Amino acid sequence: MVRWLTLGLHLAVAALKSRRNLVLENLALRHQLLVLKRGSNRPRLTPLDRALWVWLSRSWKGWKASLRIFQPDPVIQWHRAGFRLFWRWKSRPRPTGRKTIASEIITLIREMNHANPLWGAPRIHGELL
Repeated sequence: MVRWLTLGLHLAVAALKSRRNLVLENLALRHQLLVLKRGSNRPRLTPLDRALWVWLSRSWKGWKASLRIFQPDPVIQWHRAGFRLFWRWKSRPRPTGRKTIASEIITLIREMNHANPLWGAPRIHGELL
């Protein structure tokens, strides 16, 4: 009798939930089943699994209620770790300043400067100012 009442209560709650919440809950539970079917005693999550849970935690308010194989704290830690990784990549040291010019190009520029009096230092009647 108690099982029937529990089943009826779960059915009533499911009828009141929005379709989006039901789809996200179904996705979360099916993903956990897939992780458990991988066959190890202690389920290992791949980076794609973690990315899915970070996305679920950001887009669905009821994500904590459907967790069965791990606690909500690691999901928040994964999100923070991804944020740190992004900003570490974004603020990595980069070469600054001008790019180096090959020595052949520098000598060519100097030769052109000496051959053409209009380039380089100003001259009046062939003399430097």
